[in-house]
Amino acid sequence: MLTKEELPACPVATTVQLIGSKWKILIIRNLLQRPWRFNELKKDLEGISQKVLTDSLRSMEEDGIITRTVYPEVPPRVEYALSDLGESMRPILDAMEEWGRNYKNTH
Repeated sequence: MLTKEELPACPVATTVQLIGSKWKILIIRNLLQRPWRFNELKKDLEGISQKVLTDSLRSMEEDGIITRTVYPEVPPRVEYALSDLGESMRPILDAMEEWGRNYKNTH
């Protein structure tokens, strides 16, 4: 996780740095529905590589956007969910969804 001093001065740039990749936004979109397992995400996010998914999940976990829960089962079950911080992005993604829908309907 970056320190406050390492984050960009611009708040928009900070947001883009934390969730600006195509895959991170789509992962958050999915996690807004419910917790997901790794293979569920990989299957749903067509075209994402295992490495990119792993790196994205780790990065968002380090930044406090998602939580990773390992259940003590055999084989182990791991679920990814939004943290309270991640959940606070719901209005941002709702606005993006509305904008995208309006764009598609008018163009």
